[in-house]
Amino acid sequence: MSKQITPYKDSKLSKKEQIAQMFDAISGNYDNLNRVISFGIDVQWRKKVLKIVTESNPKTILDIATGTGDLAILMAQTKAHKIIGLDISAGMLEVGIQKIEEKNLSQTIEMILGDSEKIPFEDNYFDAITVAFGVRNFENLEIGLSEILRVLKPNGTFVILETSVPEKTPYKQGYYFYSNTILPLIGKLFSKDNVAYGYLSESAAVFPYGEKLNNILRKIGFIDVKALPQTFGVATIYTASK
Repeated sequence: MSKQITPYKDSKLSKKEQIAQMFDAISGNYDNLNRVISFGIDVQWRKKVLKIVTESNPKTILDIATGTGDLAILMAQTKAHKIIGLDISAGMLEVGIQKIEEKNLSQTIEMILGDSEKIPFEDNYFDAITVAFGVRNFENLEIGLSEILRVLKPNGTFVILETSVPEKTPYKQGYYFYSNTILPLIGKLFSKDNVAYGYLSESAAVFPYGEKLNNILRKIGFIDVKALPQTFGVATIYTASK
């Protein structure tokens, strides 16, 4: 990223600490607000990630920036023996744990408070690793991706789902209007943290997407890197291996 975007411009906390603070603040209504903001399309994107991961028949899965556990819960359909959800926000994890208990998935899914740049597992541990709408929140993108490569097994599956910017007219203009005007407004109306959704749209606008992110993944050491744009390019699914 050419410049580092943080949620709270005047804060002396690190980006990592600010991200944890922000998601703690919005954790209570994050799920419902997300459905409104994406018109529910994010559910379909996650199902595509599930399909990709399922094809590799993983036994162990790590979902980084798991938040309230939506993707980790979906990954239970892969029949993996163990799924770890990792996040730096205790507030988001608390919501996720409740959802997992309600679905009787506590034996399969474990939620862990942790840092994507210091993943608390040994080398070559996971068959598959996923990150949905989380890599742009890494304080240091390359360190985070290097950690993911470290704990991924050889021939393992790595899938990123992240926002991107449409490149064709009129989708590009519509995207900028929505993300710069409508998204922050919805956030202010429904969230007690007024800056959170402004940060999310601002960070999405400057994050490297498409071939730029592909090249960063290759630089780190990932192989078989592909970008699959979704819904006119407002999001992209990236697949890679080791």
